[in-house]
Amino acid sequence: MDRMGANPFKAVEQINQKLRIPAAAIQVPMGGEDNFQGVIDIIRRKAIYNEGPKGEVIVEKDEIPEEFKAVVEERRSMLIETLADVDEEIAELFLDEKEPSINQIKAAVRRATIALKFTPVLMGSALADKSVQPMLDAVCDYLPNPAEVSNLALDKKRNEAQVKLVSYNSLPFVGLAFKLEESNFGQLTYIRVYQGSLRKGSYVYNARTDKKVKIPRIVRMHSNEMEEVNEIGAGEICAVFGVDCASGDTFTDGTLGYTMTSMFVPEAVISLSIKPKQTKDTPNFSKAMSRFQREDPTFRVHVDQESQETIISGMGELHLDIYVERMRREYNVDCIVGQPQVAYRETIQNKVDFDHLLKKQTGGAGDYARVVGYMEPTGQLGENHFEENITGGTISEKFLLACDKGFQISCEKGPLLGHKVLGTSMHIIDGATHMTDSSEMSFKNATQQAFRKAFMAAQPQVLEPLMKTTITAPNEFQGNIVGLLNKRNATINETEIGAEDFTLYADCSLNSMFGFSTQLRAASQGKGEFSMEFSHYSPAPMQLQKELIAKHEKMQAERNKK
Repeated sequence: MDRMGANPFKAVEQINQKLRIPAAAIQVPMGGEDNFQGVIDIIRRKAIYNEGPKGEVIVEKDEIPEEFKAVVEERRSMLIETLADVDEEIAELFLDEKEPSINQIKAAVRRATIALKFTPVLMGSALADKSVQPMLDAVCDYLPNPAEVSNLALDKKRNEAQVKLVSYNSLPFVGLAFKLEESNFGQLTYIRVYQGSLRKGSYVYNARTDKKVKIPRIVRMHSNEMEEVNEIGAGEICAVFGVDCASGDTFTDGTLGYTMTSMFVPEAVISLSIKPKQTKDTPNFSKAMSRFQREDPTFRVHVDQESQETIISGMGELHLDIYVERMRREYNVDCIVGQPQVAYRETIQNKVDFDHLLKKQTGGAGDYARVVGYMEPTGQLGENHFEENITGGTISEKFLLACDKGFQISCEKGPLLGHKVLGTSMHIIDGATHMTDSSEMSFKNATQQAFRKAFMAAQPQVLEPLMKTTITAPNEFQGNIVGLLNKRNATINETEIGAEDFTLYADCSLNSMFGFSTQLRAASQGKGEFSMEFSHYSPAPMQLQKELIAKHEKMQAERNKK
């Protein structure tokens, strides 16, 4: 309420319109901006003032200032009307033209809020220390206790089928690490206990890593103060020291194969090279990378074998920008960042036969391996597939395993751009070995060479990631935004037009979405918003494929010169 132009009732109106959920104020502010004095509780018809240096002294008065009386009565009747639409008890009283009691209104607000049919709106100022206590009282009065919300876990033993958790202390323990914090004593892990209880000194299992972990110390957090406790019950939140885990990890007592979050982590779609500006920042840089990976399973780090650069990968341009900014702010490490690189994929379109012979004699035992078969597309841009149909034992089992390994290595770095290969199947149907010169290495190398040759002959193509993009903006900018998307060759799937705003759903190639946020802001006077998530891979336009292949070949030539 201390902000310039603070208008709480406009915010209530927007909740109703944009989120399409009934909302009503349960307080009226006394003044605003610099003249904000406190709030009036319209359910109890009491004026609440905060006094003292930190607003810790609450003064309640039955007498409402004269200038606010009309607004209080107007807003109170609006609250009762809104509740009558979502709660049967209030609806009956409303139709009988009876005034509901304070307890009846409070009970109705609680019921409707828990049922997700209504949103009570409170107001205040954290900066001015005003009306914080009534807001916390409302949390206790209107939000559900742990037993009133159904929490679901996924059973890994039953293909991640949903299981209901019950907040009883006597049941087997299930908890979720939802936040990590660096403290003076090491990593502080915040855990929410969903079922059972967590005791100091007990052992728990991490569902992601299947490792047994001891809980050495449990604290209950009160802002920045800690209270040592021996046990935490179901529905409570605590923090533990000395537990090495990642954000989103589930802990159980070992008897249940439950996880609170799905084990499925989407593939990263964008990468960029990163290094600290100054060598002295390297320890902090490594510390930050390690922490970010623990916090976020969709953020990945690896070192490129050829260029020896550190590469970070994530779900989008903004995702990686935030981590670069956090590194500067939290670890004082300024970084040099390379151009964002899209995670392309490669595949083939035709079936191609191959008959490849690897024969090398270098004095002593040489290399000899012959592989015969064919490569074909699987028809789906998913897993790659290796199969052998050898008759008569022309290639022994251990050499076939080496062929499989050679195929998997080849799929990691495709011949076109060095990106992963998708939807390719390799069948080996015949071959030949030599008594002394054949080895697992020679068959692995022969398979890799055969793969490369066959891949280039099977009409290879580059696939690019398409992003499911959702854009929301006021109706007046619809033409501008559709124009922006058409320039980017996006496929518009659906458009929802509301009273003021429209929402547009489209599939856009990630490559064409760089810098889109700036253009969207310019095209919508800063009122447009968009979000992207990976959808699927699709063949890239021919022109782009040619450019990417030429660029890759040029880089390879430069590396070979070096």
